[in-house]
Parts: sequence; structure tokens; C-alpha cells
Amino acid sequence: MSDKNFIDYIKIFCHSGKGGRGMTHFMRTKYNAQAGPDGGDGGRGGHIILKGNKQLWTLLHLRYYKNVVAEDGQNGMKNNCTGRFGKDIIIEVPLGTIAKDEETGEIEAEILEDGQEIIWMPGGRGGLGNQNFATPTNQVPEHSQPGEEGIEGYKYLELKVLADVGLVGFPNAGKSTLLSVITAAKPKIANYAFTTLVPNLGIVEYRNGLSFCIADLPGIIEGAADGKGLGHRFLRHIERNSALLFLIPADSENHKKEFDILYNELEQYNPELLQKDMLIALSKSDMLDDELKHEIAKELPQNIPHLFISSITQTGLVELKDKLWEMLNKPVA
Repeated sequence: MSDKNFIDYIKIFCHSGKGGRGMTHFMRTKYNAQAGPDGGDGGRGGHIILKGNKQLWTLLHLRYYKNVVAEDGQNGMKNNCTGRFGKDIIIEVPLGTIAKDEETGEIEAEILEDGQEIIWMPGGRGGLGNQNFATPTNQVPEHSQPGEEGIEGYKYLELKVLADVGLVGFPNAGKSTLLSVITAAKPKIANYAFTTLVPNLGIVEYRNGLSFCIADLPGIIEGAADGKGLGHRFLRHIERNSALLFLIPADSENHKKEFDILYNELEQYNPELLQKDMLIALSKSDMLDDELKHEIAKELPQNIPHLFISSITQTGLVELKDKLWEMLNKPVA
């Protein structure tokens, strides 16, 4: 998927349908010119509904769909006939999409499952016809209700990628290479910064037909939480990961400093991210001997487990999968 085709944030104007007006009408038959009230109710206005679709990975299809206006309900009719409901509008979105109000920033809906439907903006209720107001003391009601107005406003749809494991690291840390080796994903790989411009997802096949999803997120740099580089745009995707895999290249000048910068950027963006399970993987470790590995291990935080791996020689990848699976499936405290 190219960066031009990956849209994870979009603003749209929405207006649910107005309810139809109830009718004021009196039945007249051949044998009874005053058969009583028979004004029907107005139909409900159309809903705006969000529906999860696991085949979608981006909000691109809504890029030029800026005004979403549902149909109004039909007015009530004589003979106690209710007006037709306005047609609902169903907006299909990728899993992990949240809907927010522009003014308040309040999260109004969240789609996490395929086929899940949420009435995001309900249509206005239809007005009652005059037949509803007939009583023994008022047998000729001459009033009915207007339909309720629909809801309108500017809304945001925001996609946060759903993945079990998020790959966190500087540009050129080897994230895309690792993803290409342990999954069937084919990310763009090159020896320059910011090769990855959009999140890449891949499924890791584990033992006995089991699997988990891993996301290669665009490289984070120092200052990403303040909007530098590409990090700020994609840090939101880390929020949904169950575990974080920090990838630090073995040829880094200062392994601890590199980890501290990544850790600090996550903390500044959202301190809750630090509550996730973490694992450090030292990539490109085929260039290290045991002595260097021992020295690097002493630099790393002692409270976070680490592994030495190599995507080229595939050293340590089985242990990496085992550790990630263990983190994802540990009993909840």
C-alpha cells in the first residue's frame, strides 16, 4: 500500500434524517361521515450507521465522501398508515476505527469487530398522527406532532491499527526486514530513513496453526511526540498494541540512549503506553561476538527482557516468536 493510499484520519459532515410529520385526518366512509381520526404516524429519519469491515485497511474510500446526509422519514398518511422510514446510510470502516465529535472531541463510537454495526447518528423520531390523541373526552383531536430533527455536525473518523505487537524503533533499525522474514508481508525496504511511510501489518505463523499480528510502524525519531518526523502521525497506532517490541540495531552508537529516546517519546505522547508488555530485540546481531553481546546487555534496562536476533541469518527468531507469544497469552493478573 502506498503512502498516498493510506488515510487514517478524515473529517466529514454528517446529517441524520428528519422524522416525518404525523398526519391530522378524519376517516369518512360511505356509511359514516364521521368515523373518527385516522392520521398515521410519520416515519423515522434515516440513521447513519458505522459497520466494521475486516477487508478494509484505510479510510481512503471516504476521502471524497465529505457530506453524509441520510434520507428524511415520510409523513404519515390517512387510514392510520405510517410513513416510510428514511433510508439508513451505512459507512463501512476498517477495524480499529473510532468516531469523534469535532467540537467536544468525545469518542462516540468504536468499531473493533468484523460486521459490528453501531448507530452513530440516529435519525429523528417520526411525529404521532392525530389518531394517537383520541380520548373519550376528545374524540376529534385536531393536532398531530411534527417529526424530530435529525442530528448534524462535523465528525472525525480516526483509524488506529489493530495489531497484537507493535514494532518500535528508529529509521533503519531493521523493522521492515524483520517483518518480511517472520511474516508474509512485503514491506518496502531500502537503506535510507523513513522507508516505511505507512504501517505494515503481517501475520506471524506460530506453532500448531496459531498466529498473531505484528505491525511495523513508521520510524520514531527524537521529538516525535511534538510532531517531528513521521512519528506523531503514527504514534496513535501503538495505542492498540498489546505488546511493544523495541528494535535496536546492534551497530547503534549508544544502545541505551536509543532505547531511552524511544521510551521517552512514548511517555510524552501517552504515559499509559508504558503499562504495556515490552521486549527489546537487538537486530543485526550476526555482527556481534559473545563478548560484545555481554557488554551491550549490561547497558540495557534490567527490568525489560531482551533478545539478540538477526533477520539475515534468522538467528534468534524462534526465541523471539516464543517470547512474544508468551507475552500475549500470559494470564491476566
